[in-house]
Amino acid sequence: MRSLRVAVVGGGPAGIYAADILTRQYEQAHVDVIERLPAPYGLVRYGVAPDHPRIKEIIKALRRVLSNDRIRFLGNVDYGTDLKLSDLQRYYDAVIFATGATADRALNIPGIELNGSFGAADFVSWYAGHPDVAREWPLEAESVAVLGAGNVALDVARMLAKPADEQLTTEIAENVYQGLKANRATDVHVFARRGPAHIKFSPMELRELSHSPSVDVLVTEEGFEIDDAGQSEISSHKATKLVVDTLLKYLEAEPTGAPHRIHIHMMQNPVEILGEDGNVVAIRTERTEYNGDGTVRGTGEYVDTPVQAVYRAVGYLSSNLADLPFDDNAGVVPNEAGRVLDLDGVQVPGVYVTGWIKRGPVGLIGHTKSDANQTITCLLEDLDSLAPAEVTDPDAILGQLAEAGVEVVTWSDWERLDAHEVSLGEAAGRERIKVVPREDMMRAARG
Repeated sequence: MRSLRVAVVGGGPAGIYAADILTRQYEQAHVDVIERLPAPYGLVRYGVAPDHPRIKEIIKALRRVLSNDRIRFLGNVDYGTDLKLSDLQRYYDAVIFATGATADRALNIPGIELNGSFGAADFVSWYAGHPDVAREWPLEAESVAVLGAGNVALDVARMLAKPADEQLTTEIAENVYQGLKANRATDVHVFARRGPAHIKFSPMELRELSHSPSVDVLVTEEGFEIDDAGQSEISSHKATKLVVDTLLKYLEAEPTGAPHRIHIHMMQNPVEILGEDGNVVAIRTERTEYNGDGTVRGTGEYVDTPVQAVYRAVGYLSSNLADLPFDDNAGVVPNEAGRVLDLDGVQVPGVYVTGWIKRGPVGLIGHTKSDANQTITCLLEDLDSLAPAEVTDPDAILGQLAEAGVEVVTWSDWERLDAHEVSLGEAAGRERIKVVPREDMMRAARG
């Protein structure tokens, strides 16, 4: 059995699962997980709201994987800048890209460029304490629109409506807490193009909206429409039925008079952001109606809702990677079952993808694991045809990075940073307080 050295670019769930499956299925495999941030876990750390500790339970499983002796973590290393594809091909027999999707998908409607118009992914990065975004966020708007019908839209709405002090049991970073404490939002309007049976909320996320005693969830009766296709969804999917039941409870509930409100508007398609003097003043939506197959069409009836900020939560988008082909329309690296293809459809030897950069930003953690399994299966099928690495010394890549002045964060370095965050939390009676500035992260990692 030949030895196998593989680089996985991306330290989120997709990359970690790929490393785990490969080392389980092939005894002679050694994997380096290369991550541009000083911390692992990707969107589980930087794409999940701080008040979602249950979702963050996945970190415990990912941590066990990265503790494997045959898996090495190399953090604070930026692919495309610190390392090129040609470098990786010198040191590894194969390369798997698992860089995910972190940018906001565009929404091409008039007014999207106005002051007060934001991408939800940028806001998520801010409140999740990402080291590479600004420390402050403008939160002067009293009425806010959130455009989208998925869990990210719910997270954004909840974070805007929920008082900051209720976040003090979480790992929320200090700058984020101070920013949210100054937040002036009292009304958050969530807009969905379709009705309750076609909304992509998960039941748990939807129920969590009402967990704060300071927030009323208000569902408007107009737009609570279910067509035949929606009824079929309810009958065949338990999760859909739970979502519809929860929306119905919100619809029927009497407002408590809470100081903050989340309004859920269905069957309304955003068509324009209205502005004055360059600033957002309203969102214009067009009422929709069903075509009979679950899709909708505009009715020509428009509604203007006064707001001072708009967040588009219409999906994540992957970024193109240096030296790799990229499908700009689909937002993925062209591939067949994880094998990277060039723009002529020919397989690029020894280069693979997994996760959202492979299939687009859809699906949950479980899909990511099965996705990684498919990619690893292809890699192992290709084993005999993989060209061996030119350099066999596993530490040679560390030497190149050191010569280039790159300060690599190893697994033991991360464990020091991890322990530092936990100690900050313990001092405040909390489980953890996240460190945000990259220089502070590096300082803690060095001990």
